[in-house]
Amino acid sequence: MAYDERDTGGVFKDHADKGPGPELMGANTLIGDHVHNTRDEHLGDIKEIMLDTRSGQVAYAVVAHGGVLTIGEKLFAVPWSALRLDALNKRFVLDVPKERFENAPGFDADDWPDMADPSWNKRVNAFYGLKMQ
Repeated sequence: MAYDERDTGGVFKDHADKGPGPELMGANTLIGDHVHNTRDEHLGDIKEIMLDTRSGQVAYAVVAHGGVLTIGEKLFAVPWSALRLDALNKRFVLDVPKERFENAPGFDADDWPDMADPSWNKRVNAFYGLKMQ
């Protein structure tokens, strides 16, 4: 289901070109959105959005990959700045080959890492070719 179909607050209803549109979106409308790479390969779905409460910025999108009905799925914290919204196709794009993404630092749903740990943050950002903020 695309974000405009999960819009419980009316953000994407027809308001004669008024309203926040895709530049400003409710976080709950993004849960479940697909993430593809630039080769149009499906990498996973957004399972959670992690906010840095100190800065007020979105830090990561937790992307679920693989598994069946959450059994056997692996989770990946993708830095928000590594994602690009593809509003036309109602999904996000991550410029990483599928094989590389499958080898990203990941975790299981019952064993989340300490995402506030600077060394973990540095390792994840480096994997995606991003500098620490």
